[in-house]
Amino acid sequence: MKSLTANTIKIFTFIILLNLSLFSQQDTTEIQDTTTISSDVFVMQKSPWGAVGRSAILPGWGQIYNESYWKAPVIWGVMGWFVYAWVDNNNNYIDYKDLYSQTGESKYLDYRNFYRDQRDEFAIYFVLTYFLNLVDAYVDAHLFDFNVGENYMTGTKMLNLRVNF
Repeated sequence: MKSLTANTIKIFTFIILLNLSLFSQQDTTEIQDTTTISSDVFVMQKSPWGAVGRSAILPGWGQIYNESYWKAPVIWGVMGWFVYAWVDNNNNYIDYKDLYSQTGESKYLDYRNFYRDQRDEFAIYFVLTYFLNLVDAYVDAHLFDFNVGENYMTGTKMLNLRVNF
């Protein structure tokens, strides 16, 4: 009885393995045309990391590369304002630091601390604006091929989204 069960298990295993090897072969009789395959592949028009690199070198350059021309002056204006405010607060900090060291009055110490904190905050704002400039260039390059057009039959907005696997 034991040998019958063992032989049955061996035969059953052999049949399963034989079927698996038969089904694992691929049909190579159909040859696909490679020109039709390459035309279905989506190729982005703008490089996201190219836009980030451009914006890292010169803030706003990535937005110009992505053809979002209106964003570059906004970035330059905001960053310019933060630089101006940082310089102004730093000059006030230095002035009140000198006044406090000369007179020792506590009101000059309070002003000095206030302008130091303001200077440090504007430095943080500048760095955040620089980082957001990079993020915007990356996202804008990804969405460059995203098309929202108008349906000419109904006059309503259409949303076209292409997903390829």
